[in-house]
Amino acid sequence: MNDDVLSVRTSGANLRPATAADLSGIEELLLRNKLPSDGVREASEDFIVAEIDGSAVGAIGLEVYGNVALLRSAVVSESHRGTGLGARLVNGILVHARARLVHSVYLLTTTAEDYFPRFGFATIPRAEVPPEVKQSVEFRGACPDSAVVMVRTLESRPRE
Repeated sequence: MNDDVLSVRTSGANLRPATAADLSGIEELLLRNKLPSDGVREASEDFIVAEIDGSAVGAIGLEVYGNVALLRSAVVSESHRGTGLGARLVNGILVHARARLVHSVYLLTTTAEDYFPRFGFATIPRAEVPPEVKQSVEFRGACPDSAVVMVRTLESRPRE
């Protein structure tokens, strides 16, 4: 992962590639925010963590399947919402996806359908998701069937 893109401070938080030492903090943050943590350990090499004083206050990850990926586990602690940290995490993971030669990024959400369009994501029918992405833990059961599916094609730079 490109450390130069991530080694920035936002709202007092340091964004950087996640390490194995971050996994329990990321999982705890997801669970506190009622988000699925299944599959985080398997996808950890494609995660970004936001930390303050050694504690995870935000995270986001990708599950990469060739030239498509699933954006997953986008979370910011309640005390750091509204600071721009979520936008920095989303933009950081889109830069990372582009570096991994990903052309389309998919996501599932039950609560943030109105948040992701500002980053170029659009709602699509579940049937349009490539089979390899549908094999992810989130599609196979970690997220409910009622979750909204969105996609972003990476033809342009991430939006601020």
